Amino acid sequence: MSIKRIGVFLGLVLTSAAVQAQEISPAVVFDMGGKFDKSFNQGVYDGVERFKADSGIEYREFEVTNETQREQALRRMAQRGANPILGVGFAQAGPMEAVAKDFPETQFTLIDGVVDLPNVQSVVFKEHEGSFLVGVLAAMASETNTVGFVGGMDIPLIRRFGCGYEQGAKYVSEDASVIQNMTGTTPSAWNDPGRGSELAKGQFDRGVDVVYAAAGGTGVGVYQAAKDSGKFAIGVDSNQNYLQPGTMLTSMLKRVDVAAYNAFESAQNGTWEPGIRVLGLAEDGVGWALDEYNEELITDDMKTAIEAVSAKIKSGDIVVHDYTSDDSCTY
Repeated sequence: MSIKRIGVFLGLVLTSAAVQAQEISPAVVFDMGGKFDKSFNQGVYDGVERFKADSGIEYREFEVTNETQREQALRRMAQRGANPILGVGFAQAGPMEAVAKDFPETQFTLIDGVVDLPNVQSVVFKEHEGSFLVGVLAAMASETNTVGFVGGMDIPLIRRFGCGYEQGAKYVSEDASVIQNMTGTTPSAWNDPGRGSELAKGQFDRGVDVVYAAAGGTGVGVYQAAKDSGKFAIGVDSNQNYLQPGTMLTSMLKRVDVAAYNAFESAQNGTWEPGIRVLGLAEDGVGWALDEYNEELITDDMKTAIEAVSAKIKSGDIVVHDYTSDDSCTY
């Protein structure tokens, strides 16, 4: 092939690649709590922002502030030609199913819920496995053998966090006491720091010295209460160690940022596929955070214990019970 033809060929390849990259018009619909909730939504935001930085492709976005907006937002995105469309949170499952049926050529990805349609990708996590790990750390750090859990909206998904946490604590100490409270039964439970603070203080009065929050923006109040009371707290979803250095024992990582990034990137490069993806410890979908903000709180014994427990969960020697499988919590 002549130099001239090689140049023409390379030009066509580069042009084709550029066109392919521009063919997608991604969009994301954040759920209640907003993209700066320092937790679940913000993890997704970090993922789509990283995609934008890496690809140069802008995305459309909408932050849901009431339940009626979910289907409206998804439908509006589809009508405007957005593709792929990323929905955040289990509560978007019903709305996404309705919209995806009406736009069969559009690719939809749902994080934290399942929709069984040929144009929907569902990404769910084994939160109970990651929660087991931080339960181990909580029990090892506790001096009272009493640890706490503050959940957001009282739903099976959040009960799964609490159940995994309880199992981890009792793996370390069979007679450990685990006090659990839920913030509420409506979506406002995800963004009520005042109530989170009250629940945490109530637990501290009952002997809790380490509290784990899986409550979205409500967790900010839990962490502040822990700092004010001289107790330890454990963050969730995103790495929240930086929020209260010296107070945050660790954070349970739920890699929604990776799921969000992959949803857009796979659509861009043509590898996006529908179906259910389940991400647990073995898939690096969940884990725990160790950084400069908590490294002095995590002892060598804790690190050794977590390494051993992680290996056993990955191998199947430890099977963490999933609360949503039979609506119970056993160890």
